[in-house]
Amino acid sequence: MTILENALSVTAAKLLSHQQAAWAVQRNYVLQNSAFYKSLWNGKKPPNDLCDLPELPLSDKSQLRVSQERHPPFGNYLGAKREVVNRLHRTSGTTGQAMNLGLSARDCEITEIIGARCQSAAGLGPGHTVVHCLNYQMWMGGVTDHMTLERTGATVVPFGVGGTKRLIRTIRDIGINAISCTPSYPAVLERVLQEHFPDLHPADLGLKLGLFGGEPGLDDPTLRQRLQETWGMEPRNANYGVSDVFCNFAAQCEHDTRLHFLGADVLYPELINPETEAAIPIIAGQKGELVLTHLTRDCQPLVRFRTGDIIAVDEKDPCKCGRNGMRFRVVGRSDDMVVIRGLNLFPTMVAAVISQFKELSGDYRIVLDHRPPYDFLPVHIELAKGQVAGDEIGQAVEQAIKSRLGATAQVTVLRQESFPVTEGKTIRVVRTYK
Repeated sequence: MTILENALSVTAAKLLSHQQAAWAVQRNYVLQNSAFYKSLWNGKKPPNDLCDLPELPLSDKSQLRVSQERHPPFGNYLGAKREVVNRLHRTSGTTGQAMNLGLSARDCEITEIIGARCQSAAGLGPGHTVVHCLNYQMWMGGVTDHMTLERTGATVVPFGVGGTKRLIRTIRDIGINAISCTPSYPAVLERVLQEHFPDLHPADLGLKLGLFGGEPGLDDPTLRQRLQETWGMEPRNANYGVSDVFCNFAAQCEHDTRLHFLGADVLYPELINPETEAAIPIIAGQKGELVLTHLTRDCQPLVRFRTGDIIAVDEKDPCKCGRNGMRFRVVGRSDDMVVIRGLNLFPTMVAAVISQFKELSGDYRIVLDHRPPYDFLPVHIELAKGQVAGDEIGQAVEQAIKSRLGATAQVTVLRQESFPVTEGKTIRVVRTYK
């Protein structure tokens, strides 16, 4: 195994030396065992030096989908024999063809180690009893994230999704003090509490630590404050990953709400301009699409894989927690970006505006009924419980979007609880056209 001991505080020089040594092994492995990359590289050998990786072409999700269609079930980027696959996950397919993800026993263990670094950085450890409320039905966020939680030394309750009333009773009966879920799930719990447990306030459940992932939202300070005040919990962005690469390789610590990149000994990051594909240096102040390369992977090794996530690098200096490496924010997904008269807008930017209005629930959708170009941003918002609809709130949101984001918006105000309750990922950009 090529996990680096003390990887979180190692010097940049020692980390680079480790990365280069791991890549020397991995490049040969991929070249010998991945028909997908041999074809993509068209006779070109991967460079010895990681700094020269931009000489190779990028790979992306659409190529992996085609590979699995033609070479089911794992695609011809499977770098090991079929019998080496120790665990199989499947993506939901909400944004396209469902993908089969294969892990060897070594892949599983490395995934758990890196994920545990993230959960530990966010504050989880022995003494916590954490209920895990992500989907266990083949999604990597289920059993694999469960294993990362266990590796911190915490007691883990494998609850999954659904049965929210039973979950509330379980939290109270067992004395659970931490929850692992999506940022939108506490709102679901609040609705169920209001309807079925009117005498209980969210803070009465005793949850002190919230470990969130699976969807954006926690970068909004208003949401963080609301979770703290309503639930009495410390909200932590604990679970950022890309299913095809690693389910979790970045998390915040107690000192900084930005994400620490915690998998640098097994994962090499790059930044590119998503439109030109030109390389962007990873230094403070830069923003671009995150591209990742496995430095250690048996089953489905990826090289220069476009994640589709646009990130902003804020810091490269060591954090107060002692961890080195970049700290970053996820601005949004390139495929969720909506261009309004030349302005690039992401759902997280819209959420930051909407969250300032106490009259609203905070839930929203960007509903696109035709293909681009777009002259205005069509936003559907939902009233908070007890609020009465009026033209003035829609107009106020339109003005705020114009003032803060520079875009003209057309806002539709919906009555409270108009949006469906979701226990998994919430899709914010809804495309109704074909």
